[in-house]
Amino acid sequence: MFVLDGWYTLVDFMLPFPWVAHTFMKNAFLAIILVMPLFGLLGTMVVNNRMAFFSDSLGHGAFTGIALGTLLGLIEPLAAIILFSIVFAGIITYIKHRSTASSDTIIGVFSSFAIALGLIIMSRSGSFAKYSSYLIGDLLSISQEDIFMILVVFLVIICLWVFIFNRILIVSINPSLAASRGIDTLMSEMLFSAALAIVVSISIQWVGLLIINSMLVLPAAAARNVSNNVRQYHLFSIFIALLSGIAGLIMSYYWNTATGATIVLFASGMFFLTFSLRHRFLS
Repeated sequence: MFVLDGWYTLVDFMLPFPWVAHTFMKNAFLAIILVMPLFGLLGTMVVNNRMAFFSDSLGHGAFTGIALGTLLGLIEPLAAIILFSIVFAGIITYIKHRSTASSDTIIGVFSSFAIALGLIIMSRSGSFAKYSSYLIGDLLSISQEDIFMILVVFLVIICLWVFIFNRILIVSINPSLAASRGIDTLMSEMLFSAALAIVVSISIQWVGLLIINSMLVLPAAAARNVSNNVRQYHLFSIFIALLSGIAGLIMSYYWNTATGATIVLFASGMFFLTFSLRHRFLS
């Protein structure tokens, strides 16, 4: 754990605050630095493509993954969560492309199915109370092993984003134009959906199912209020996500409140602030 030892030493040296004395706060602080930029980055496309309902449904799919992991007897159901969420996101994306029904209708059907199936499995197995913590999350429970997993996911998502961003952007603006340029619109959206599903899956145990969608939507929505171009949109969204994450983590320590909810509170405040200042930035 040489890397984390170096991180602990750096934080102790740079941040002379009482909360730094706790290892769990240092772990959570590093996790925030790795995870929140992913929320800010992916959230830009979620907001731009009006996919807030879709990202919320992924949380329901992740809950069903927890239930399936319990049913299969997995001590740590994370693998089941990730696998089911990716499959769930892929099926929704595929049917959206093949069906004449509205996207909201399709997402609503699958979201309802997923949460109902998860609740049935949990109630039958008698494990609902055991995994009810996933509804709220516990960011301060992140271990060193979790951080290394987050780091791997961070690097994979960044590499994937570099690869698919231009394609996803064109598809979001004009699918017909994208198809005429030889872009496989279905595959591009599948890859984006998979990236979104992975980030939601690994974060839900620390953030909580109830507010996971807020982490994706609020930073990007706030950034959109004050952005004049795509580059600003991405940079502002990442900055707001990081700022909200760090502020929420630190203040939850002093207020003794749920960390995920406190982060969302700060992100909401950033949205209202940028909304009130939008005319100055866009004039």
